[in-house]
Amino acid sequence: MTESRKNKSDDATQLGAPAWTPTAEAKAKATRFRWIAAALWFVAIALEGVAIFWLLRQREFVGEDGTLVRDPETGLLETQNATAVFPQWAFTMLLISLVVIAALAITGSVLWKKANRLDPAQRSETVRFFVQNQLGAIIAIVAFLPLIILIFTNKDMDGKQKGIAGALGVVLAIAAAAVGVDLNPPSVEKYTADQSTVIQLLGSDEVVWVDGGKVYHVCEDVSDIQTGSDKRTGTTAEAIEAGKSRLTLKFASELRACNLNVPTNAEEIEAALKEIQNGSTSTTLPAPVWSDPSKAPIVVESAPAA
Repeated sequence: MTESRKNKSDDATQLGAPAWTPTAEAKAKATRFRWIAAALWFVAIALEGVAIFWLLRQREFVGEDGTLVRDPETGLLETQNATAVFPQWAFTMLLISLVVIAALAITGSVLWKKANRLDPAQRSETVRFFVQNQLGAIIAIVAFLPLIILIFTNKDMDGKQKGIAGALGVVLAIAAAAVGVDLNPPSVEKYTADQSTVIQLLGSDEVVWVDGGKVYHVCEDVSDIQTGSDKRTGTTAEAIEAGKSRLTLKFASELRACNLNVPTNAEEIEAALKEIQNGSTSTTLPAPVWSDPSKAPIVVESAPAA
C-alpha cells in the first residue's frame, strides 16, 4: 500500500486534487436504478389515472328503498327518481389502488436516492440539484394530490367513504413524500471535499473500509474496522460505490493510530469538513498545516486568483 500511495502522490502533485467523479460501475448502477425508479413512478401515475378517470366515475343508482331502479324492457338502470351512489366494489378497488400507488412511489424513491448517492448532482447547478434530489417527493405529490382532491369532491361517495379513502390517501401521500424528500442530499462538492481531505492528508486518493461500515477511513490500523470483516482498499469513488457515505471525521485519531503525520490544524479541518458534509456551501476547507512541512504527504499549490 505504501508503494501505491507514493506513485499516486506523484500524480496528485502534478495534477492537484481532481473533482470527484463516480466509477464507471457506480454510474452504470445509478443509471439502472433511475430507469427502474422511473418505470415504477410511471406505473404509479398511470394507476392514478385509472383511479381518476374510471374508478371514481363508477356509480350505481338506487331507489329510496335501496333497490336498483331498472327498466324491465331495456334492462338498463334509470336515473329518474333514483339516487347515485359509489359502489362498494369500486370503493374497495380505490383503497387498494391508493396502497399500490404508495408502494410504487416509495420503492421508486428509495432506488432514486440510491442512484443519487452513487452519482450525485453538483450543488452549483441549483435547479438540477433540487429537482434530482427532491424528485421522489415531487412524484409523490403528483401521484396523490389530484386523486385526493377528487375523492373529497366526489358527489357519489358518502361521507364515510370519503373519510376513509381521503384519510388513507393523505397518510400515504405524506409517507411517500417523506421518503422521497432528501434533507441532506449528496453532491459532487461534498464528495470532492472528502476526496481533497484524503489526498492532502495521505498524499493519494486511497482509503480503507469494511463491508458493514457506513464511512471510510484513512488507514487500516484503527479500531473501528477491526471487526473481523475483510478490509477493502480503494479510491474515495470506489468507497462510495461500495455504499460508504463519507470520510470519517475521526481521521486525526486514525492518523495517530497508524503512526502517520497529523496536521496541527486537524480540529479546524474536521470542523469545516463536518459543515460541508452537513450541506454547507460557504465553508472553506482549510489546507493542512504540518509541524514539519518537509514531511508533508503532498504539496498542492493554491490556484491563481481568477
